[in-house]
Amino acid sequence: MPGLYLVAILVSLAGIVLLDLRFRLALRPAPGRTVAAVAIGTAFFLAWDLVGIAAGVFVKGESPLFLGVDLAPHLPLEEPVFLAFLSYLALVTWAAGMRVLARRTDAPARSEAE
Repeated sequence: MPGLYLVAILVSLAGIVLLDLRFRLALRPAPGRTVAAVAIGTAFFLAWDLVGIAAGVFVKGESPLFLGVDLAPHLPLEEPVFLAFLSYLALVTWAAGMRVLARRTDAPARSEAE
């Protein structure tokens, strides 16, 4: 089924956006920094992919799940979308982890004050 991989990435991205907005992890507190971080991460990984493609290390496999649109040889349309998803997921996960750590280090101080 052509395009199923892209749909899966977009549905996953929508889920992460909903979690991010619900818990105010990255996008709501700092939309500019979030977009910049995702763009920089995506650009970095895309450059990494292009170097790998030029070196012959990365090649596109055939799959009926791909849409079939190539942006360059061995670079399917789904790749930059996945890289943006990966960068955003890492940012949201990091923000959630920082929140958990902040609450853990804050918890003893609260119990001592009571």
